[in-house]
Amino acid sequence: MNTDYSEKEINELTFTVNGCAMAVLNQVGHGYNEKIYENALAIELASNGLEFDQQRHFSVTYKDISIGTFVPDFVVNSILIIEIKTIEKISTNEKGQVLNYLRASGLPIGLILNFKHAKLEWQRVIL
Repeated sequence: MNTDYSEKEINELTFTVNGCAMAVLNQVGHGYNEKIYENALAIELASNGLEFDQQRHFSVTYKDISIGTFVPDFVVNSILIIEIKTIEKISTNEKGQVLNYLRASGLPIGLILNFKHAKLEWQRVIL
């Protein structure tokens, strides 16, 4: 894990982000596409004083050669990747996607937020 953050700080950050996501879902409702939730979450993260990059590009390399990029929805406080979904249920596919993002970015923790249903589904992914 990133030594700049304690486990307590990471847990508090995850808790705060989940609270932001729940606020968005309660206000906006479920049933929209991912971009609606992404844009609303950006407003909520900012109003909670969190530092974040939206749609930050990361390079993927193979044998030290860039082979493309990936773009997570958010990087919060330079430690947490957020991936927004509107799917029936979070599966191993989404967990694998976030694990790959963590490996390629060097960041230690990811959060999958699923806005498909009236109750927020979320999954924390740790490298």
